[in-house]
Amino acid sequence: MKTIIEPFKIKTVEPIKFTTKEERIKILKEAGYNTFLIHADDVLIDLLTDSGTSAMSSEQWSGIMRGDESYAGAKSFYRFEAAVKKITNHKFIIPTHQGRAAEKILFSILGGKGKYFVSNTFFDTTRANIEFTGAEAIDLLCEIGKHPEQRAPFKGNIDINALENFINKVGKENIPLVMLTITNNSGGGQPVSMENIREVRKICDKYNIRFYFDACRFAENAYFIKLREKGYQNKTVLEIVQEMFSYVDGSTMSAKKDALVNIGGWLSLNDEELATKCRNLLIVTEGFPTYGGLAGRDLEAIAQGLEEVIDEHYLKYRIRSIEYLGEKLLAAGVPIIEPPGGHAIYIDAKRFAPHIPPEQYPGQSIVCELYIEGGLRTVEIGSVMFGKYDKQTGKLIPAMMELVRLAIPRRVYTQSHIDYVAEVVTEVFNHRELLKGYKIIYEAPVLRHFTARFQPI
Repeated sequence: MKTIIEPFKIKTVEPIKFTTKEERIKILKEAGYNTFLIHADDVLIDLLTDSGTSAMSSEQWSGIMRGDESYAGAKSFYRFEAAVKKITNHKFIIPTHQGRAAEKILFSILGGKGKYFVSNTFFDTTRANIEFTGAEAIDLLCEIGKHPEQRAPFKGNIDINALENFINKVGKENIPLVMLTITNNSGGGQPVSMENIREVRKICDKYNIRFYFDACRFAENAYFIKLREKGYQNKTVLEIVQEMFSYVDGSTMSAKKDALVNIGGWLSLNDEELATKCRNLLIVTEGFPTYGGLAGRDLEAIAQGLEEVIDEHYLKYRIRSIEYLGEKLLAAGVPIIEPPGGHAIYIDAKRFAPHIPPEQYPGQSIVCELYIEGGLRTVEIGSVMFGKYDKQTGKLIPAMMELVRLAIPRRVYTQSHIDYVAEVVTEVFNHRELLKGYKIIYEAPVLRHFTARFQPI
């Protein structure tokens, strides 16, 4: 059959509050033109993030009821540990309340002034946790990944030559870790190939550098490998996932993505000495090593989610539904990162609103208009999120790309919801010449996009 249906039935529904355009104009102004600061009740379709926004299954809710809330040694931890080891085969599994907690622990131990961490592209909290230690986060995205309009199967790859050149430039002793983000969130949700993973492993072995995954969307990445990389069509997603993890020394994970839960994460490692240091810091900041800031019920839900996320019927539906939205937008002429990624559609704000310069944040302008037009909550991934200021002149150093991410929560919205999203985006695009720039009137020193306030220019 040509029609791909959702591999689940809907058992519980949540009503959506409808607002008028006039109401949304007022709501947005009161929120300082920052969609992070809008009450969720005032959002029609929430595409702000796919993190922690999944709908859990009946089996996951059953696990919630089975959760063992013992402070130490809970049976729910051992089910969680076994589920993570099944996919990673890593020796030491440390639960955390979410991905950034794992990042905080790892980089606090390995980071510091004069250190460099290298990636295909670091996402916002990962970069912040690195820079908080005084270290530098370096992105070495492959060249094709920098061109939104060009199609290639693995635009999330790291530039292998640039990686080796950078190691030789700064010295291997100053690079505690190389990390691949799978899929590459900041780069458009684009996948990383198994070949690229193997090549990074060779480089890290050559220079004796640790190699880790930011594994948030590991299952989506594995499914792209199955679809696009020679030699993997007949392998199961689990087999591909296990091979991917076999090349790395550890991983940080936000279970709020590809474990299909609302909270949780982990840090997996093979290095016993480093694992001991991480556990000691975990106890200070998160909790005992068998719960790590999570309730036993959360550990149960994660364990079940890891079984469900590698189901190929689910992944086929997931990837195709993102592609479906991308096709509708491309048919309407809307410029996006091509091909569509695994968890989101990324509007190319530079081509969408070329009349707005980077220092006036074209992505933020589109974000605001999508909310006003149709109640969509999206997020800017450009110079608001990743822009920096020149220390000498104070001028903005723009991000490499100006994007607007439409992140699709897992198992939440139906096809009619997605059709509505396409209509709203197309309507804004058809009147794009009316869009105006924004200026920041308040910003925090770190992760400013979460709490910044703006003013139209």
